[in-house]
Amino acid sequence: MSTEIENDIIAQLQDPEMQRKAFEKVVKAYSEQLYWQIKRMVISHDDANDLLQNTFLKAWSNLEYFRGDAKLSTWLYRIALNECLNFLNKEKNKNQISIDGTEVAVINEVAADPYFNGDHTQLLFEQAIQTLPERQRMVFNLRYFQEMKYEEIAQIIGISVGALKASYHHAVKKIEDFLKQHD
Repeated sequence: MSTEIENDIIAQLQDPEMQRKAFEKVVKAYSEQLYWQIKRMVISHDDANDLLQNTFLKAWSNLEYFRGDAKLSTWLYRIALNECLNFLNKEKNKNQISIDGTEVAVINEVAADPYFNGDHTQLLFEQAIQTLPERQRMVFNLRYFQEMKYEEIAQIIGISVGALKASYHHAVKKIEDFLKQHD
């Protein structure tokens, strides 16, 4: 979405008479990319849909707090990633599985996903991503799949650009190592 269009939508979001229609535009513009970002974190299609819905509900209910300091997409990604982290933490606590057990379960879930339609190499790549720690997975997904700049990712996650670059580098190295082991 261009900056000019985003600025128009932000202005409409602040106008009570235009707010609902403007938010419909936001949902339409960002649903697909947010869905895929969420799904890469939680794997399950149903969980991703629920978290996407929660993201937009949270955005709608907190619309008055959006000041426009950051891009609208940055704000939405931050809400979505917080929703993912909360969900993943609840799942870990609910399942009370060891870290290794969680990784095995997640890797098996990628392979069993009925919406997954890649080949063996793609499956290995997705499984490698799932073995990353949550923060590295977030950074990798935003940088690799969304092709976001480090500065924008820093605003979303709330860490320095230097730390992001290091995190991305470590994630790439871990993925490479995983693929070498499973080749």
